[in-house]
Amino acid sequence: MKKVIVIFSTVFFLLFSSQVNAEQGDYKKFGRIATAVIKEDYPGQPVKDYQYQGRKKMSENKVSDAFEFTVQENDAEKKVIVIVVHDLDNEKVLNISVKE
Repeated sequence: MKKVIVIFSTVFFLLFSSQVNAEQGDYKKFGRIATAVIKEDYPGQPVKDYQYQGRKKMSENKVSDAFEFTVQENDAEKKVIVIVVHDLDNEKVLNISVKE
């Protein structure tokens, strides 16, 4: 019985860790895209903070990743959310929106 539990736990851990690594790679790629959008929309303004807000499934193949930035603009800090909508099958960006 202990062998079965150990084997099951090991298989579960390996499956879960590979899924987390795949999502982390996605998040980093789309985080770089979101950062480029912020630098273009706020040229010359320093980015104080950056945080990944998570992923939402919109349809079977379509998801959105949200990123929150704190941008310094005219002696005031501004929170800006960048949402990157993309296709999971081909990783193409479908839409990018910026909200203050």
